[in-house]
This record gives sequence, structure tokens and C-alpha cells, in this order.
Amino acid sequence: MAGRVIRAVEGARLEIDLEAGCRLASLQVKGHELLVTAGPNPIDWGAYPMAPYAGRVRDGHFTFRGRGHHLPRTLGGHAIHGTAYLQAWHEDGDGTFVTPLGPAWPFPGWARQQIRLAPDGIALRLEVHSAEGAMPASCGWHPWFLRRVGGAAAMLDFRPGFMLERDRDGICTPRRRAPSAGPWDDCFGEVKGSPVVTWPGVLRLELESACPYWVVFDRREHALCVEPQTAPPDALNHDPFIVEPGRPLAAELNIRWSLPTSVGG
Repeated sequence: MAGRVIRAVEGARLEIDLEAGCRLASLQVKGHELLVTAGPNPIDWGAYPMAPYAGRVRDGHFTFRGRGHHLPRTLGGHAIHGTAYLQAWHEDGDGTFVTPLGPAWPFPGWARQQIRLAPDGIALRLEVHSAEGAMPASCGWHPWFLRRVGGAAAMLDFRPGFMLERDRDGICTPRRRAPSAGPWDDCFGEVKGSPVVTWPGVLRLELESACPYWVVFDRREHALCVEPQTAPPDALNHDPFIVEPGRPLAAELNIRWSLPTSVGG
């Protein structure tokens, strides 16, 4: 298939769509598809890298070192999820992929993603690089897991210490509050342990990342999103990481799978 890289190991098969933002376009484990494999918009399917910013940017505008910058407003009047997921990528060595950040981002730079498939999981590393001078950035991943796999409904084990308040525009603010009951389209921090998605009797997924923030989106009947991020949405307007040449922003995510403990003893 043009533009797709296929990797397969015992019990797992992965498709990476380079033309669609170097996203995991399909992930089959033990014969079961785990990801939403198509959607009406680029933000609605697969598992894609978010760079050079993750989540929404209010009104598609931010100021960096006294200068205002405008981004394409792609969702409800706001910018969302960066530029890398809309770019075509190319392979730069086995399991390593690269793309420029593109004309929609006001600073020259590139993103680099490493993808390693093993029989028991996927190891991902994402980097945001500056080609010249300083620039703000955040990054992360946006996986769309299917609600139902092998006839089982997904269950999420997720234990956050706080959530960030959202304003009337649905944008995260820096204000912390106690987590409320879902459904969620919210950002959380101080998460205890690694989030786990389980399809009872079928498969268990553990998402391990040192990213300090996680966004959970569970307002769709067909899918569940659990998104590690280096910073909360709208970080470009608050406290972004400053990328400079030779000083990239990096994040890692390990997705590990196993049979539920109720299967096979």
C-alpha cells in the first residue's frame, strides 16, 4: 500500500501511514484490531503524533517573546494538535521517521518519531527540533482505541490526582481542581500508575509514559482516547518548553499488551 510501512512480529501487525502524519493506521494484536482505522477528519482516527503543540491553541494565536503568531483554526475557531499529523513523513533509517513542521508553523524545524514493534508492545519516541533559534513547543500522542474489541467493551483504569478547569470555550486553564466523573474531554495530571485499557477476556493495554499530563476523550460511542502530553492544551500561551538547536523536546510512550489475568489462569 503506497505510503504505508508494515511491521509484523509474532502476534502483532502494525501499519504506519507516512502520508497521513506518520500515524499508526492499524494495530492488530492476537488477530484483533485495536484502533479506529478511518474517520471523517485527520484528527479522528489512528494514533498520531501531536507536534509542535498538543491539544488546542486558543483562537489559533499565541505570543512568543513579544511577537504574536497565528495558526490555522482547524476546530471550533481554535488550532489543534499541531502540524505534524498533517504532514507527509519519510523514513530515515529503520523505524525512524522525519518531517518538516511545515508552512503552518511559524518557525523552521522538524519532528522525528521512532517506532519499535515487539511481540508484547510498541515503543514510541517523539522529538521536536528547531532549525534556527528558539521556539515554543509541546508534543504527545493521540490514539483512538476502539470501544469494542473481540465483542468486549473497553474499560479504563485511570487515576488522576487533578484535572484542569476548562473555560466556557472548552479551553484548559492553569487552574487545578479535583477530578470529576466523566464523560471527559479534559486534561489531567499527577496520574497514579500507568493508564490501562482492558477489553475483558480479550486484551489488556498498559500505556507507560513520563509525560506529566494526560488528556482523556471518551465522548464517542465507538472510541476512547488516552493521550500523553508534555504540557496541557494551550501551553503555547502559558508555559511551553523552549526548543533550541541541539536542545529538542522529547517524549516517549510504551504501549504494552497482555492477556487479562482472567484468561489462561
